Amino acid sequence: MRKSPRDNSRNNRRSFLKSTGLMTAAALGSAALPRVASASPIAAAETPRPEPMSMPTRNLGKTGYKVGIFSLGGQASLEKPHNEDVAVPIIEKALDLGVNYIDTSSIYGGPERWSEQYVGKVMKHRRSETFLATKTRERTREGSKRMIEKSLELLQTDHIDLWQLHDIGTMSDINEIFAKSGAMEALLEARDQKIVKYLGITGHYRPDALIEAIHRHPFDTVLMAVNAADPHHFSFSEQLLPLAVEKQMGIIGMKVPARGRILSTWTPPPIEQQKHMWEGMVLAPTPGTLQMREAMYYSLSLPVSTVIIGCDTIAQLEENVQMARDFTPLNQQQMALLTEKAQPVSKQSLFFRFYERA
Repeated sequence: MRKSPRDNSRNNRRSFLKSTGLMTAAALGSAALPRVASASPIAAAETPRPEPMSMPTRNLGKTGYKVGIFSLGGQASLEKPHNEDVAVPIIEKALDLGVNYIDTSSIYGGPERWSEQYVGKVMKHRRSETFLATKTRERTREGSKRMIEKSLELLQTDHIDLWQLHDIGTMSDINEIFAKSGAMEALLEARDQKIVKYLGITGHYRPDALIEAIHRHPFDTVLMAVNAADPHHFSFSEQLLPLAVEKQMGIIGMKVPARGRILSTWTPPPIEQQKHMWEGMVLAPTPGTLQMREAMYYSLSLPVSTVIIGCDTIAQLEENVQMARDFTPLNQQQMALLTEKAQPVSKQSLFFRFYERA
């Protein structure tokens, strides 16, 4: 049974944070590695050699791949139309700085799939330098097969390191994916044909369906929304995150700055403009309450393998990389304080959990 936001009292949050702090401390340890790092690698993925000043790395579950704790997301500048002059240099610079995981999707950038196009222009000559992840939002076998064929073409590669089922949010998604001729069949076929190496799931809406997916299939990774507001509404950290740790999955965190809405630097557009721009989305009437460093360090102090963050400029990318290089895990008290600090803007920071869905 799902918990209502009203059920998350202050005492429950503190109790949860205490247990999360203990789990995080055990998982991170002195080397800032999640618990999955103790697992023996299988099907060893080739990890690009880090530069001398590269950021800390963690194991990506049982893949054998060492991933930098900051990874490049495929949205922000990377999904804007006709933005090659901005997007491609960001991708190139990310690789120059030692980022070795790039996230994209078949739906980023609309029907033209701009994100995959931009990433492909760099993969054409730097494919060996990164772990490449993309996704299918299709729920059928044939639809997903078409998606991966086009992804390979746009990304200018003959294989994808990680292919993920995109945006699993409801049990209807689960039933379609695992039905006869569902998308799961396409994922398994692609892996058997060595078109893709690993299989994953993603989601940001509610934890229930992702938990069910993990119980139905031993996926290699899970991409989940975890930020400092998470404990306040439909928490992913409460049950989903511990389950993923138990299953020794690669855990990728997303929605860290909540598209800026959790940050004190967020300048909310006028409410009427927001209603026009983002129909059905939770409005953001006020700036956030956290600094970017606080937002990133909160998520990285959870037992995740890495976090993906989209960047609008090279300067923003460089700032994020430097913060990752300087990262030190937060303690239990610091985590609790940030969660309380995020409470006044928790709903706008978790806007993706309040869409009306079937």
